[in-house]
Amino acid sequence: MADVHAVVAGGEPRMIGELIAWLTDPAHWTGPGGILVQTLLHLYYCVFAVAVASVVAVPLGVYIGHTGRGAVFVVGISNAMRALPTLGVVTLLVLGFGLGEGPALAGLVVLAIPAILSGAYAGVRNAPADAVDAAKGMGMTPVQRLWQVELPTALPLVFGGVRSAMLQVVATAAVAAYVGLGGLGRILLDGLKISDYAQMASAAIVIAVLAVVLDLVLAAVTRLLVPRGLVLAARRGGKD
Repeated sequence: MADVHAVVAGGEPRMIGELIAWLTDPAHWTGPGGILVQTLLHLYYCVFAVAVASVVAVPLGVYIGHTGRGAVFVVGISNAMRALPTLGVVTLLVLGFGLGEGPALAGLVVLAIPAILSGAYAGVRNAPADAVDAAKGMGMTPVQRLWQVELPTALPLVFGGVRSAMLQVVATAAVAAYVGLGGLGRILLDGLKISDYAQMASAAIVIAVLAVVLDLVLAAVTRLLVPRGLVLAARRGGKD
């Protein structure tokens, strides 16, 4: 029994050592299959998917939030899409349209839409009633109220939806390597094939770091574009 404990205790430092050795090996960072190239590819997938989803979901969410039409649709479709298995959606599209980046990226776009759609809808719908009433009293048209009152106050929740979607897509893009995508998920799966746990753990760490970096970048963009007062008001509204 003591020998078993000794083996387990000794295995942990050895695994950490192998992990550090794998990450610090220059050969694993260079070349078409290296970490740098695959990280850039992973980043491209994430930014592309979230950008396309934003182009689709933000105008739709803003329209529904402003007019109040289709609110039940937003809630229903968002809940339904959130319940879909991430790999299942991508796999279904690949089965329908074949292997390649196109179907897999389409799956990532689909998965990014619910969070962005919900954020845009909630942001516009929850615009301060007193501000909207004041805009009406000043004689603003519906379009003016949308652009000058509702959209500016909706920005914190819109960016919050984009940040949520980005984190989701970063993780899903790794899983999508099963169906033909490259990126950091490819490094992880290649390690799984040869039972190289140091390679698998290294890929997982880089994916986690990339997710944190992207979230920090989006948080910085939010601070630059959204007045701090609106962010605090959105947080207070969320607590209420």
